[in-house]
Amino acid sequence: MSGSGAPGLAIEDPGAAKGLHIAVVAASWHTQVMDGLTAGAARAAERAGVNTIEFTVPGSFELAVVAAECAASNRFDAIVALGVVIRGGTPHFEYVCQAATDGLNRVALDYRIPVGFGLLTCDDLEQALDRAGLEGSKEDKGAEAMLSAINAATVIAKMRAEGPH
Repeated sequence: MSGSGAPGLAIEDPGAAKGLHIAVVAASWHTQVMDGLTAGAARAAERAGVNTIEFTVPGSFELAVVAAECAASNRFDAIVALGVVIRGGTPHFEYVCQAATDGLNRVALDYRIPVGFGLLTCDDLEQALDRAGLEGSKEDKGAEAMLSAINAATVIAKMRAEGPH
């Protein structure tokens, strides 16, 4: 199972998370899965006391460019990217997955901002539904992506506040 060994869904420093501003960039393909992912991210954000603004993009390929614009705006402490790509009968799956992954990684490194990686890359719809955080799902990848972004943002904020040693 893909979730085995995953960290617990908890905020490491709840006090430090309060008031963070997080952009949620969500693809619109596969509505049922995306509804689960965005709801999971929203639940985690609410529990942590963070502020979110959601931006919807056509598909997972467009996640990176909108995430880059969010990062460049300097309005956000972190970004959560949510999408799903389901394998089909053409190489399209590999191209979109690789481009989205590389693009989001580039945003995180170029702008030095946490990007919660909530891009599901699944062989079929059943796998995606199992990870979407819906009733009956085995995992809640939207919440996991949000919590990862929050935790990384609090670590970075602490490092920046402490300054050089």
